[in-house]
Amino acid sequence: MSLRTVLRNFVKIVSDEAERNPEFAEQLRVAFKPVMPTNPRRASPAGRAVSKVRRPANRRPPAVLDPVTLAVRGEKVLRAELALLTLDQLKDIVADYGMDREKLVMKWKTPNRVIDRIVEISISRAHKGDVFRS
Repeated sequence: MSLRTVLRNFVKIVSDEAERNPEFAEQLRVAFKPVMPTNPRRASPAGRAVSKVRRPANRRPPAVLDPVTLAVRGEKVLRAELALLTLDQLKDIVADYGMDREKLVMKWKTPNRVIDRIVEISISRAHKGDVFRS
């Protein structure tokens, strides 16, 4: 048995126990708190990114949600979340996730057109590699 398999099985057992036993989960949180890195871009359950990282003045603000994560849950879910955003927030997503290689999307003025582009690329990225998964 490879080291990777052993570690994967170990982590699965620990995570399963933490889900079943709240006391064990709390003990893990306390034990790992000093060494757990603080990730500036943690995703919340709704797929929205939480970010406190300062960016240079010439960069757009970070995206308010992760479209690829939402695309995994379905196109309707993704479109519903994107419909709630402003045009600038949609362009932030395009910039943050590199969805404008041709440098055209940033010039578009209609949110529906930008949403269509985000949905197209997000679904493509969400399903990339499905051929190799069982």
